[in-house]
Amino acid sequence: MKLTNRLLAITKFVKKGSVVADIGTDHGYIPVYLVTNNISKKVFATDVNEGPLNSAKETIKEHCLEKYIETRLGTGLIPIKPYEVDTVIIAGMGGLLIRDILKNDLDLTKSIKKFILQPMVAQEDLRKWLIQNHFKIIDEKLEKEDHRIYEIMVVENGEQIVEDGIYYKIGKKLIENKDPLLEVFIQKHIQKQKNIFENLEGQTSDKANQKRNECIEELRKLEEVLSWVRQ
Repeated sequence: MKLTNRLLAITKFVKKGSVVADIGTDHGYIPVYLVTNNISKKVFATDVNEGPLNSAKETIKEHCLEKYIETRLGTGLIPIKPYEVDTVIIAGMGGLLIRDILKNDLDLTKSIKKFILQPMVAQEDLRKWLIQNHFKIIDEKLEKEDHRIYEIMVVENGEQIVEDGIYYKIGKKLIENKDPLLEVFIQKHIQKQKNIFENLEGQTSDKANQKRNECIEELRKLEEVLSWVRQ
C-alpha cells in the first residue's frame, strides 16, 4: 500500500503496537498501511457514510486483512467504546468538525491516549479549543502535497500553557522543531495578512481601523517568528 505524502506523514506518529481508530477512513488506506507494515495489531476503520465504508471494506478484503481491521458505521467517535483503542486518527476534515467530534463525548476522549489530527481549515480555532479544554499538543509537523501545506497535530490529554496567541496560528512545536517547511508556511501567513491590510486601504470605519491594527500586530509577530527560524 503506497500512501500520499500527507497520509504517510500521519502514520509516522502511530506508535508500534498501537490499537488505532481511523475516523472518517474513506478508502481505508491508513488502516491497511498500518497493519501491512506491522505498526498496528488492530485497527477500527469508521465512517459516517456507507459509500466510503464499503470502499474501505473492498480495500481491506483485497489485502486479506478482515481479521485485523474492523469497519464500523457511525458519526465521529460514536462507533468506538471507551478504552477500546489507544490512538485515534482524524484527518482530512475541517478543524471545527474535528473539534465537534472531540467534544461530543469528552468522557470517551479521556480514555484515549493519543490523537493524530490533520485539519484542512480552521487550524487556529482547533488549537485554541484543544488548549482551553484540557488537551496538550505534544508534536506537530507540516507536510507538502500538490502545492498545499498540511498541518498535522499530535495531541494528548493534559494541560498546556500558551504564552502568546501567535502559537495558535503557528504551532509552537513547529517553531521548536524548526520544521523544514516552516519558513514557507509563515511567509504564506504573512502574505495573507498583507492582502487583508491592502484591502482595508481607504476604509476609515472603527471596524476597519481595528482590523488594520490587528493586521499590523499579527505581521509584527509573524516577522519575529520568521526571523527566529532563519537564525
